Amino acid sequence: MPRANRYIVSGQIYHLTHRCHDRSFLFRFAKDRNVYRTMLRDRLEQYPISCLGYCITSNHTHLLVRVNGVATNVLGRFMQVLEGEFAQYYNRRKQRSGAFWSDRYHAVMIDSGEYVWRCLRYIDLNMVRAGAVRTPAEWAWCGYQEIAGLRKRYRLIDQDALLSALAPGRTRSQVVTHYLESVQAALESNRLARETCWTESLALGSEQFARAIGSRIPNRMKVEHVQEHGTWLVREDPSPYGSFSGDKK
Repeated sequence: MPRANRYIVSGQIYHLTHRCHDRSFLFRFAKDRNVYRTMLRDRLEQYPISCLGYCITSNHTHLLVRVNGVATNVLGRFMQVLEGEFAQYYNRRKQRSGAFWSDRYHAVMIDSGEYVWRCLRYIDLNMVRAGAVRTPAEWAWCGYQEIAGLRKRYRLIDQDALLSALAPGRTRSQVVTHYLESVQAALESNRLARETCWTESLALGSEQFARAIGSRIPNRMKVEHVQEHGTWLVREDPSPYGSFSGDKK
């Protein structure tokens, strides 16, 4: 996987993923997932960041967020505080020392519209894909219950921001109906395979979006534009790491 993307633009949407150290199941207890969700809600109130979706699994987290602040480092500060605070809590509770998280979190910049639809569905189907539940409605630690109206208290998702990102001009009822139907269609057709584009790219969307973002990423990171199944991806170019002029054949 390429290094975590640190090219942050105000107003853009990001899919953030962060694994537990050594892929361990450190979130296996509900009490820890509950505490992380509470900490996440508290930090969202303190930073200019809107949550559009999330999933707390047994060994990693997914956050779909929109950066609203002007400062380019606001997302980094948000994650540093949230992840650091939870790691300290966990180590105190378990009387352990050492890392909770594995390296740095990864961020994929997501185009609006259909790409947010697809990313949100991918996130909410995570624990179905893992075989832990039959439907996302059965997993309490993801955004599906909030979108479906099944969770009324302690909600994280910014409904107005989500509507704006998904389908400007549609009513909330229309958006919810469409989303629930798309999730059900994925379940019935068994379209649950892991798609690395959502977790290992730098940016994802239309060709226009991908090329515009790719051209703005600092020159210290060489990128490539790749089309996969009608979607354009910006990825870190692996060629500099795999070859050099002195290679022997």
